[in-house]
Amino acid sequence: MAGPEFEVPKLTEYTDVPKIKEGSMAHVRSFPAAEVTQTFLGYPWKLTDDWHDRAINRMGELLGKYRSLRVFMDACVHCGACTDKCHYFLGTADPKNMPVARQDLMRQVYRRYFTLPGKIAPWLVGARDLTPEVLDDWYSYYHQCSECRRCSVYCPYGIDTAEITMAGREILNTVGMGLKYLSEILTKVQKIGNNLGLPGPALEDTLLGLEEDIEADTGVAVKMPLDVKGAEILLVTPSADFFSEPHVESLIGYAKVFHAAGASWTLSSKASEAGNFGLFNGSYEQMRTIAMSIRDAALELGVKRIIVGECGHAWRVAYSFWNTLTGIGFGGDDPFSIELQQQLDPRYKQPMHICEYTWDLIQQGRLKFDKSANDDRVVTFHDSCNVARGSRMGDEPGGQFTIPRSIIMAVVNNFHDMAAETIGEGTFCCGGGGGVLTDDLIELRVKGALPRMNAFNNVVQSDKVNFLALICAICKAQFTKVLPYYGFDRSMVGGVHQLVSTAIKLD
Repeated sequence: MAGPEFEVPKLTEYTDVPKIKEGSMAHVRSFPAAEVTQTFLGYPWKLTDDWHDRAINRMGELLGKYRSLRVFMDACVHCGACTDKCHYFLGTADPKNMPVARQDLMRQVYRRYFTLPGKIAPWLVGARDLTPEVLDDWYSYYHQCSECRRCSVYCPYGIDTAEITMAGREILNTVGMGLKYLSEILTKVQKIGNNLGLPGPALEDTLLGLEEDIEADTGVAVKMPLDVKGAEILLVTPSADFFSEPHVESLIGYAKVFHAAGASWTLSSKASEAGNFGLFNGSYEQMRTIAMSIRDAALELGVKRIIVGECGHAWRVAYSFWNTLTGIGFGGDDPFSIELQQQLDPRYKQPMHICEYTWDLIQQGRLKFDKSANDDRVVTFHDSCNVARGSRMGDEPGGQFTIPRSIIMAVVNNFHDMAAETIGEGTFCCGGGGGVLTDDLIELRVKGALPRMNAFNNVVQSDKVNFLALICAICKAQFTKVLPYYGFDRSMVGGVHQLVSTAIKLD
C-alpha cells in the first residue's frame, strides 16, 4: 500500500523559524491500540463511558505522585523561549507543536480542575473543560512529541515537556485511547522478551549465523555466546542489533571488541532487549516490569558486570532509572539492592555503556586498529537525545559527548562535527524517538527530521561527509527510513561500533 502523500521540506543552510500554519498536522493520527494488547497491559481498549472521570482522577494521581508534574503545570510564564526549539514545530509549522502550546493542552485542563481560580473563574486564567475535542487534541499532539527534551535545555524554568507528554499518554491509555505501535511493543517485550517478538530459538540461530559470517570474513572464530552461566559480562542490547541493517554491524563490533579484549561475556535469551518503551508510554510500572527481566537474567547467570549496547533511551533508562527500578547501580542499601550488589563487581560502573567499555580498552592500549580500513568513510556524529540530555558517560561532565567521538577518531582518519549549535546538549532529535517510530506517522517523522537533515547536509556539502555515525537504535531506524526523502542514501547511516568493527585488528 502506498504511503501518505505530503510535501517534503526543502533543505536549507539554516533552519529558519517557519510561519505558523494553524492545524497543519491535525490530520496526523496514529492507529489506535488493539483490544488484545491493551487488555494485556491492563488498559481499556476503547473509550470508556466514564472517560471524563477516569481522566481527571488519573491526572490527580499523577500530580500527587510526581511533584515535578505539578511544578511544570504551575511554573510556565509563556516567555516563548521554547517555541522555536522543537524540531516538529520547525518542520511542520503547526503552533500546537510548540512545546509551550503542547504543554498547555494539559495545563488548561489542570487549571480547570485542580486550581481554585480555574474552578471559580476559568475564563480569567485560561482554564478549559476536558471535552472530547480536547482529548482528540491530546491524542494527536502528545504523539507528535519525541520526548527529546531539547526544549527543556532552553526553558529558564527547566520545564520538561517530556514528562508532560508521558503523563498525557498515560491518561489517554487509562481512558482507552492507546497507541497501536507502543501497545504492541510493550506486549511483545513482556510476552516474548524483546520489542521485535524474536523468540529464543530464532535468536540462537541468528547468533550462530553471525559467528559463521565473521569467521568467513576475518578468519577468526569470534563467538557470540548466549545464556552462558558464570560469564563475567552480560551484554544487553536493542533487539534490532540481532538482524536489522545497519544495527547488526554494531553487534558484530561489540563481539570483536570482547574477543580482542579476551573478555568472558554473554547475551541472555531472557533479557534480549535493552530498549524500554515504558518510558515513552509514561508508565513507570511498565518500565519496571521490563527492566526486571535484566535483573533476573543477571542473577540467574551470575554475571559480574552489565553493559548496555547502542540504544539511546535504553541507556537513559539504565543510567537514570535502573537503580531504583531494579537495584542495578550504586548506593542501594535495601535487601533488594544488596542481593544484586553482592554479586556485581564493585570495581566497575554498574551499568556501563558499551562506548565506556571500548574507550577504557583503547586508553589501556588493549585494542589495535587499522584506521585506513575506514578511509572510504568521511564521518560525522549525531548526538542522540536520550544520551545527550538524559545520561552521562565516563567520569567527567560531558563524557556522553566526548567518549563516542574519541572512539570514532581512534578508528577513522576523517571526522567532521556538524555545527556546534546542532550537537551536544542542544542536539536536534532524529525525529523518530519517543514512540513515534511507526509508518503511521511518517509525515511527522520526515518533517521532524528537517533540522538534523539541514545540519547533516551542510557537512556533506562542505566536508564530503558520507557516513552518519550513531549510538541509538531508534536513530538508526529513523535515518535509514528518512534519508532517502531528502536525497541521501540510506547506506550512509551506521553505528559507532560498526566503524570499530571495520578497523579493529583481531588475533
